[in-house]
Amino acid sequence: MRRPASRPCLRLGVLLSVIGAALGQTPQPAQNQNDEMITHDTPATFRTKVNLVLVPVVVRDKQGRAVGDLKKEDFQLFDKGKPQAISSFTVETLASQMAEPAKPAEPAEIGGLEAPQPVNPADVPKRFVAYFFDDVHLALGDLMQVRAAAQRHIGEALVPTDRVAIFTSSGRNNLDFTDDREKLNAALLRLTPQPIARPIGQECPDVSYYQADLIVNRQDPVALQAAVADTIACMNLDPTRQMQQAQSTAQATAAQMLNAGDAESRGALYALRDAARRLSTMPGQRSIILISPGFLALEDLYQDLTDLIDRAIRSNVVISALNARGLYTIVPGGDASQRSSQSIASLAFHNQYQLASAQDEEELLAEVAYGTGGAFFHNNNDLVEGFKKVAARPEYMYVLGYSPQNLKLDGSLHNLKITLKNSGKFEVQARSGYYAPRHLADPAETAKQEMQDALFSREELRDIPIAIHTQFFKPGPDDARLAVLTHVDVRNLRFRKENGRNLDDLTLVSGLFDRNGNLVTGNSKTVQMRLKDQTLETKLNAGITVKSSFDVKPGSYMIRMVVRDSEGQLMAAANGTVDIPMN
Repeated sequence: MRRPASRPCLRLGVLLSVIGAALGQTPQPAQNQNDEMITHDTPATFRTKVNLVLVPVVVRDKQGRAVGDLKKEDFQLFDKGKPQAISSFTVETLASQMAEPAKPAEPAEIGGLEAPQPVNPADVPKRFVAYFFDDVHLALGDLMQVRAAAQRHIGEALVPTDRVAIFTSSGRNNLDFTDDREKLNAALLRLTPQPIARPIGQECPDVSYYQADLIVNRQDPVALQAAVADTIACMNLDPTRQMQQAQSTAQATAAQMLNAGDAESRGALYALRDAARRLSTMPGQRSIILISPGFLALEDLYQDLTDLIDRAIRSNVVISALNARGLYTIVPGGDASQRSSQSIASLAFHNQYQLASAQDEEELLAEVAYGTGGAFFHNNNDLVEGFKKVAARPEYMYVLGYSPQNLKLDGSLHNLKITLKNSGKFEVQARSGYYAPRHLADPAETAKQEMQDALFSREELRDIPIAIHTQFFKPGPDDARLAVLTHVDVRNLRFRKENGRNLDDLTLVSGLFDRNGNLVTGNSKTVQMRLKDQTLETKLNAGITVKSSFDVKPGSYMIRMVVRDSEGQLMAAANGTVDIPMN
């Protein structure tokens, strides 16, 4: 990978569009000024910080074990070489990432509704892993090796609460999240190399994407000279009479390979971004295992790479990478795949660029992995062990947040450096940079994103104590009406006094997920509270209950409820389960 030289599902869409549209609106005042509490189907706008940069950090000891007992004061963070104040600091553990659904409370009485049966915890998915095969860049031999290792790993490691997906950079042979081993094995067997822009076979001259960048973008005379020498050798040209033809051919081939390489790198990055977006909608621990030989992200693609890392961080998606090349070596005299017509000089240059390209391509894998808190397995042929290592999330991960001082909205690259005050015995893995925005984020958009992230997480948030109760009614054997009652303890809320009333708005977003973690349906409500002092005193003791109703089919569901208030910006999130029998 090369940094810049001058600067280094339909239901889901409907639900999120409802949340997004509502967050951009101001709640309407109560039509009756005597009304103290009004429930709307549109949530309120929240005030949020809009320039917080998040940096996941994994610290390992000399044995490679993650360290989990460090404090905020142990870290130093530098943005463009300038020290920054760390404003937020959290420690994520495997236990918090695998939060269990809340135990069902005693159901509230609702006329005509039955109490649902508890769901077997083994039926509730907790971990979602996307195996992302870069079939655009993988060679056939490497793909066959990693495919066999993946089959063995999935067969041995898959547990009942796991859901696995197979995604590819070409977009072909994808399989959405499932626990069906036969479907997973069939999807793996369908994988084949899918180059989308490179010509099939060896070109004359043989110019790589790396060398083409040197020739076209960096005007490197040595790289051009090597391509010209290769052209003369493979086309049997007379250098004394046909040098101009050789130069023209070399330059044209370089331009062609640069366009092909750009298209394939862009396609792989965008497909990986789409996989992270898909994974961000799954209600549990989220991981991507990137299986690739690596690829280049040149100047115009490097911002796409940093945007991908930022998206994954904010969605709690950890990307680990496995270099499918294994132990990578360059044969000094070339191998059977290289033309015998290549001169010794052109072969030497070819090997040199091949090695440099492999190193840069591998750097991209390391940056994606370390930038999101993942692991990176490379330079090793034991691919089964590699899958075992990259599939295991670190036991501890720190997430540092800071607001850059005097941030300029110029889109420039900010290099990051994270160190420990006592760094002698530890290794620090973290993202290396981000791009400054060109405009401030809209607070409503930021609030919408925060609620979406909370909805598709499994983390229990307890700023506001809440409890979920469920009951259902079956009008027929194939249909059911599910009622979800959320009891909210309002004693922690910060009410704002205005015109003799106590003001605060609660937004409640709920989602129903099937056994594979797919969103089935959801809704959002806003409770607009304008309470008199006497009413507030009563509510502080009793709390409030909000009902959400869903038309569903019989089956097992996971319920996710997110609550947030407008004045104190406190958050609550809880999980529940429900089993509606077929009979």
